[in-house]
Amino acid sequence: MHALLVEDDDRLAHALGTALALRGHTVRRVSRAVEALRLTREAEFVLLDLGLPDLDGLELLRRLRTVCAVPLIVVTARCEERDIVQGLRAGADDYVVKPFRMSELMARIDAVRRRTGGNADPRPTAGPVRVTDVEIDPARRTVTVGGSEVRLTRREFDVLAFLAARPGEVHSREEILDRIWGDAFLGTSRSLDVHVAGIRAKTGRPDLVRTVHGFGYRLGA
Repeated sequence: MHALLVEDDDRLAHALGTALALRGHTVRRVSRAVEALRLTREAEFVLLDLGLPDLDGLELLRRLRTVCAVPLIVVTARCEERDIVQGLRAGADDYVVKPFRMSELMARIDAVRRRTGGNADPRPTAGPVRVTDVEIDPARRTVTVGGSEVRLTRREFDVLAFLAARPGEVHSREEILDRIWGDAFLGTSRSLDVHVAGIRAKTGRPDLVRTVHGFGYRLGA
């Protein structure tokens, strides 16, 4: 993957560049908005700081989205609710606040690339999926436990079916909320947690949906 890193902090840029390179990515780092606009067409992924010396990062994000649709994550110290909302609405696929854990950022990059097609399986599981004695049938929109049907709400089933489509993958909260609710910013609410709790309670299988602490959920083994 060819990543464009837009970051004016030299120490952080070096750390991010090293982490990406260790994962096999090639990195082009720039520190000014004008350079980012010139090079963005060459990138397959963008990490964007909002605190740039020549142009506000949100304005740069809006301009980038007029010329490219590659996956983009904002990485910034701006942590106010208004900034997060504006960043997501301006076209960011995810929003990470500094300071952050490098492992979490790398996982978010993977999740965004899966969601936007960067690593997506072109033939996701379409038929019924079995997890021990639980069968999830996306086509019929049914869930059975030990042969008996369990009735889930529409949202509960959508969440479960989404996880079952690629049972080996961990999905971030933001990815699930974006796909099911159409709003990644709901990640600050308890909506997803409530629906996951409903799935566990109604199926009587608390391990059917596994929590990956600090990140998201996956289908249980």
